[in-house]
Amino acid sequence: MTRQAILTLPNLLTGYRFLVAPALLFFLYPAAATEVSLAAFALFLSAALTDLADGYYARKHKIETVLGKLMDPVADKVLVTVALVMLIPMGRLPAWVAFVILSRELVITGLRGVAASTGIVVAASGMGKLKSVLQYTALCVLIFPLGVLPIPFLHELGLAILYVSAVMTVWSGIDYFYRFQKVFLGGGQR
Repeated sequence: MTRQAILTLPNLLTGYRFLVAPALLFFLYPAAATEVSLAAFALFLSAALTDLADGYYARKHKIETVLGKLMDPVADKVLVTVALVMLIPMGRLPAWVAFVILSRELVITGLRGVAASTGIVVAASGMGKLKSVLQYTALCVLIFPLGVLPIPFLHELGLAILYVSAVMTVWSGIDYFYRFQKVFLGGGQR
């Protein structure tokens, strides 16, 4: 793979998500000052928006790469994992919600690996994309610092969205498993 093929804008946007994830470890903690929490929010929001932009840009300009197809979902999972794990000690979400979401992501990543090793691609569904948007929305709301905006029940709203996202996560995981089984046993690309 050439350097030019690797350094496409969509791949750089994916790389940005990988860079933001460890930075969030330093910004998301229980006693963080408002400014630090706002920085965490801005970082997470900017990284979440790159997930929407990279795939769209790659498809529109016909510059999709194998590296991008492989690394994009991994970058998404790394970013979401950091946010979920760091919000637990902050008391903003129960550990079981993070467990449900992360378990599904690990299983689907494993299935994608099995499919990819045989040259089969099972594309993300609309349900999976909706799940991602709900997760990003909920996590943005939960990361946003309390008291900055006079919106009562802001974090409760974020938690409610995350619960809906957890249901969508399980549902889209079942859908993905069904489509994986159909494609894998059928031996074709879908």
